[in-house]
Amino acid sequence: MLDCQAEELSAEEREKLAHPVTGGVILFSRNYADPKQVAALIKDIRSSAKKPILIAVDHEGGRVQRFREHFTQLPAMGAITEVAKTSQEAEQLAKACGLVMGYELKQLDVDFSFAPVLDVNGISEVIGDRAFSDCPQQVITLASALIDGLDGMSMPAIGKHFPGHGSIAPDSHIALPVDERSFGDIQALDLVPFTSLIRDNRLSGIMPAHVIYSQVDSQPAGFSRVWLQEILRETLGFKGAIFSDDLSMHGASVAGDYVTRAHVALDAGCDMVLACNNPKGAEQILDALSHDISTPKSLMTMYAKKLDGAASGLYKEAKQRILNAFGDTV
Repeated sequence: MLDCQAEELSAEEREKLAHPVTGGVILFSRNYADPKQVAALIKDIRSSAKKPILIAVDHEGGRVQRFREHFTQLPAMGAITEVAKTSQEAEQLAKACGLVMGYELKQLDVDFSFAPVLDVNGISEVIGDRAFSDCPQQVITLASALIDGLDGMSMPAIGKHFPGHGSIAPDSHIALPVDERSFGDIQALDLVPFTSLIRDNRLSGIMPAHVIYSQVDSQPAGFSRVWLQEILRETLGFKGAIFSDDLSMHGASVAGDYVTRAHVALDAGCDMVLACNNPKGAEQILDALSHDISTPKSLMTMYAKKLDGAASGLYKEAKQRILNAFGDTV
């Protein structure tokens, strides 16, 4: 999964999109001016790829929402329980966020957002109010409600950051976090939302954390066969798609150079690797990977899911619910 540098594609980017192993594009704020412009960009991306391609964005709400002007400003997920007077109202707001997120992105032909965040809020510098709660059961309840909303808009849910980034302070974008807790401690807290939602078949995809859990494996989770194959696939029974987090993040540097990071992530069990904010590195990965890589079925099920006839009415009601609860505060 590649990125683009501006609001229109360059000739070099069109060439990369047509490469046999390019399977997706993630969009950023730099790619967005207004809905008409980004819809045209997405149409150009799909045309240039000459094959089915996934279009994604980080659109969690709060401080992580790449498209803002002409979009509903979604609250940080951690703010839901602050404004809701009852647990039922909190669930209704979480579902409304999923409905609005799914509808507005689908209008532009975006396949999915990398959401929801399933981290249990603790001491992390990068998670904070991106998490629903510091209580695993509340994370499960509210994430399930948000996924109900996404389901209503035919949008896949991608849970992150497996097995949990909330209990380690450093930000893996700029550091290499090491979590020294035992597997038992992680399993009893951070893994709880993932375990529950996987068991209930609520997640189409998962993104692992660029965090080393040193008592489990010496590699960050996204490069670890122990985490991705033994724990996620075999023990938890996850059958969906696994997306690496961005290979440009400092937390990925332990795996080696850019090409080595891609190979190690794929060998560990990732189905798609994100190569963002490093155009030359992305070119090197494209050149190095075998052209015979086939698209996993778990990714193919995410392509071009369409809205049904009830979507518009559900969206209007959900948007009003968010505005009534948060007003201009989000």
